[in-house]
Amino acid sequence: MLNYSENWRAGKRVAVVGAGPGGVSAALALHKLGYDVRVFERNAEPKPIGGAVLLAVPVLAVLRYYGVDMENFGSFTITEFRNNKDRLRARLSFNASVEKSFGIKGWHYGMLRSNAFARMMELMPDGMLVPDSDFDSYVEQPDSVLVNFKNGTQVEADILVGADGIRSGVSKQAFGDLGLFHVGLRAWLAWCDPLEGIPANTGRIIHSRKYQASFFPMLHDGKPGYEWWIVEPSKEGAPVPTDVKAHVANILKDFPDPLPRFLNATDMTTQIFKWEIYNRPSLEKWSTGRVVCLGDAVHPVSPYAAYGMGMAIEDGYFLARALGRCNLRDMPKVTQAFSVFENERVAYVNHNVEFARKLGNVFHQLPYPLAKLRDFVFDHTKFLHNMISKDYLSEAEKMSLSLQELHQKT
Repeated sequence: MLNYSENWRAGKRVAVVGAGPGGVSAALALHKLGYDVRVFERNAEPKPIGGAVLLAVPVLAVLRYYGVDMENFGSFTITEFRNNKDRLRARLSFNASVEKSFGIKGWHYGMLRSNAFARMMELMPDGMLVPDSDFDSYVEQPDSVLVNFKNGTQVEADILVGADGIRSGVSKQAFGDLGLFHVGLRAWLAWCDPLEGIPANTGRIIHSRKYQASFFPMLHDGKPGYEWWIVEPSKEGAPVPTDVKAHVANILKDFPDPLPRFLNATDMTTQIFKWEIYNRPSLEKWSTGRVVCLGDAVHPVSPYAAYGMGMAIEDGYFLARALGRCNLRDMPKVTQAFSVFENERVAYVNHNVEFARKLGNVFHQLPYPLAKLRDFVFDHTKFLHNMISKDYLSEAEKMSLSLQELHQKT
């Protein structure tokens, strides 16, 4: 059994499985509260999956609290929904109270996922990350939890945080079969250097009858660029196009400028990522005993939320806030803290995950007559704008305004 001596104090020991954004967020937040944290990662080095990401203002506020330098961190983005004839359907509005409270303009900021993750990793103290540690199982004891790894090591901790992704071993042991299912969508995520002729600070989510093709500005190592992506109907096990460039070009030909131009500005061997999208049924509990899960381990999300990395980072912060500085050997206090965490996060996150899945179905799974009616309604009414404002922005704004400890004092 591994022993961390004076840096592994009974009542303060937190084992985090998975060094993705959620696990690292939880580790940073708990460390700031004085806990002894170790993050066990199956790989030799943590590597974020995917290209760029949109992070919302409350996520930036959490990262700022951890100590992440916000200078040149992301590209401020105004997000629009349009049809493939370039007609505006909806524009995400900004809440002036949220902007003022956090002292951060707008709502969305685009950045390369690896850059954002690297800024978080820079804050981890030496020795917190334990690489080459593939989770095997855990055994709960009256006042601790034993965590076993496939390399034969065992760690005794006070609580275990499962942040090991969509195929989480911790979540599977804690809650049973993951129930993963393919949502019927495939995404192609790509990024490139800047193009001329695009309005500044503008991102567009554009739909044809069958496809979504979209872009937003981002920063890559502090330099401007764009992420662009395509969402298409797919099925589990569906063949992958052998000529990706030709496949993508065929889709983009029906979309307005600048989307067709992104193709030739992108290295299709190194700057595009295929994502087969899976979800799982929503869970009402994320904890059991001394074990709690967060991020994709309990709520994988489709790209229509544009929020998977952000929600995982928020999860880590909310978990630490709920635990406070309690003695982790005190099981009633741990149980109470986990309950507070779940009350603050489960319904909120499940709502976002299910809304994202609903949007994906509305835009990609409707048969022709209903799809034509959908397009007419979205083109000629404020239905889409109202839907996004009510089902996405309003709850996020309430959550943001509740984080008063992260607000800038004026």
